[in-house]
Amino acid sequence: MNPRDISVVVTTRNEAENLPRCLYSVRGFSEIIVVDSFSSDATVEIARRSRAIVFQRSYRSPSDQKNWGVARAQNDWVLVLDADEWLTDALRAEVEALDPARVAGFWIYRRSEYLGRPIRGCGWQRDKVLRLYDRRRGHYPEARVHEEVVLDGPAGRLRARLGHRPYRDVAHHVEKIDDYTARGARQAVERGLRAPWLHLWLHPPFRFFRMYILQLGIRDGYPGLVLCLLSSAGVFLKYARAQELKRAS
Repeated sequence: MNPRDISVVVTTRNEAENLPRCLYSVRGFSEIIVVDSFSSDATVEIARRSRAIVFQRSYRSPSDQKNWGVARAQNDWVLVLDADEWLTDALRAEVEALDPARVAGFWIYRRSEYLGRPIRGCGWQRDKVLRLYDRRRGHYPEARVHEEVVLDGPAGRLRARLGHRPYRDVAHHVEKIDDYTARGARQAVERGLRAPWLHLWLHPPFRFFRMYILQLGIRDGYPGLVLCLLSSAGVFLKYARAQELKRAS
């Protein structure tokens, strides 16, 4: 695929640290659309300096924000990125060599970093996202968390990985857990979650055991241990908040 036949859509809020790397990785694509949720840092200025088309609108949900940006793309094929993601050289070369005639989109594996090093376990080694697709044949169903494109047609799978650095440090991870679990708890309750207290007891220890032992987080040293512990804590907080919402309803 010629990059000039692909529109890039990036959603942002206070991403001045991550955005330059993301936008540099997609230089030469047909158009770059940044949908910003009224950042208070230099995100918008950075996007405009990179000649991106910048829109600002209130944030409702990740799926709503992505769908809104995709609807404004000039091309049929879109590449949807978060600001903490970037195209590696290998992935860019693979995208340029694609023949999309028989598929509606492509799954892309991510290579994620945490506390300064690539994570080889914790389940992250199998993390993949559907981000390159024909917008005429795909959309994001409404979701507060875990938004993912639904395609009308088959999807291929790329070999090269998308770069991903979701957390700057432990404090940033904790901050994102607070936001993510608040939205996740509300979504779980809205979708009919029963007995959150039971999930509260069972899911956090199992999450740690699965990530650290079964998914080999133990081989990632200190970063793997911190990641697995905070992931388990996030599960606990999600169901604690869901229980609170159930009791208040």
